[in-house]
Amino acid sequence: MILRLMAIMFILVCATVAWLGLSATLKFRTDEADSSLSRAVGELWGKTQHQVAPSFHYQVEQKKNVLVTVDNKVVSKEETELVPVSLPLVGSDIEARLSLDQRRKGLLWYATYKVGFHGRFMVHNTTPEAREVFVTFAFPASGATYDNFRLRVAGDEVTELKIANGKVRQAFRMEAGSKVPVEVSYDSQGLDQWWYDFGQNVNQTRDFRLQLVTDFDGFDFPESGISPTRKERRGGGWLLEWRYGNLLTDVKIGLEMPHRLNPGPWAAMVTAAAPVSLFLFFFLVFIFTTLRGIELHPMHYFFLAAAFFSFHLLLAYLVDHISIEFALVICSIVSLALVVSYMSRVAGLRFACLTVGTAQMIYLVLFSATFLLEGLTGLSITVLCIATLFVVMQMTARLDWGKVFRRESL
Repeated sequence: MILRLMAIMFILVCATVAWLGLSATLKFRTDEADSSLSRAVGELWGKTQHQVAPSFHYQVEQKKNVLVTVDNKVVSKEETELVPVSLPLVGSDIEARLSLDQRRKGLLWYATYKVGFHGRFMVHNTTPEAREVFVTFAFPASGATYDNFRLRVAGDEVTELKIANGKVRQAFRMEAGSKVPVEVSYDSQGLDQWWYDFGQNVNQTRDFRLQLVTDFDGFDFPESGISPTRKERRGGGWLLEWRYGNLLTDVKIGLEMPHRLNPGPWAAMVTAAAPVSLFLFFFLVFIFTTLRGIELHPMHYFFLAAAFFSFHLLLAYLVDHISIEFALVICSIVSLALVVSYMSRVAGLRFACLTVGTAQMIYLVLFSATFLLEGLTGLSITVLCIATLFVVMQMTARLDWGKVFRRESL
């Protein structure tokens, strides 16, 4: 019996090495694919959208003395340069609509989305004279596409846009002490997160309102972002609102898209935990065969381990092509068919179906399915292990272990 147990443990160790190798292969494939696919998705669909508030400034002439060389002599020369002077934003009324459109590439899902942006900004000429003011609006992501882009100044649409270095720059005239509305709208698409930034070196925001409407649930707020002041459920999505009268802050507003369960990392986790699954299965099969006086050779355990490994091997490559749930069903049917058909020839159909088949359903299929319960996997496996221990302790409480271990090994 001791030699039999040692042989079974050796089979378990060998299977563990095989599973760890398969898990490492899955992780390598996933990481390698992610490094190229995330870039490809960003190029085809769009990157994280980081919208910065428009800036406004006028220019004043400023004289300064510079040193120049004339006839081999260093002399001072007066030059005039244009220095930008910022004007304050005294109002921001922004609406953004986010629509989730997740895309799958290979072993990974990517949280892609569409965004419709419309912002109305009020700028104040705080000087006592009329100025030529420049508005600078930076696009939220490089390499992205912007459909239906419109820029309106004081209600008049700008038809000839001047674009350079990913920014739109437009001049307009403002009378002394006047306030002028500037509107910007566009449709675009991004990846993973959407951000609104109050602007560089801006720590005071007046009369601010941002309304964000989603058609999805399950989003999150990044750590460096501000939580909304109002949340309201709207059908399958949410209406989120940030409203401030006079906000002093240097942080941003952000929303992180919900992520689907990624097939590659999920299959790698299931595969890495497979030795625990097989150990529990072997443990229960050993107890049941001992109680019923069924002699199983270590080679029988070897073929059972191979049937378990086939489940994860097939799963590792099926999740490339079909959904996780469907792949789990197919792999379960294949592995159950292997084990039950084999054990029915070894120990009879009744024992194979009712005992071994049920144990495999619990310790392979349901064990693997717990990894679909994000955040509850560890607790589920712990409960399963404790329940197994309880059942086995009750079943073997009156078993004469001394007699069992005196049996001829192998």
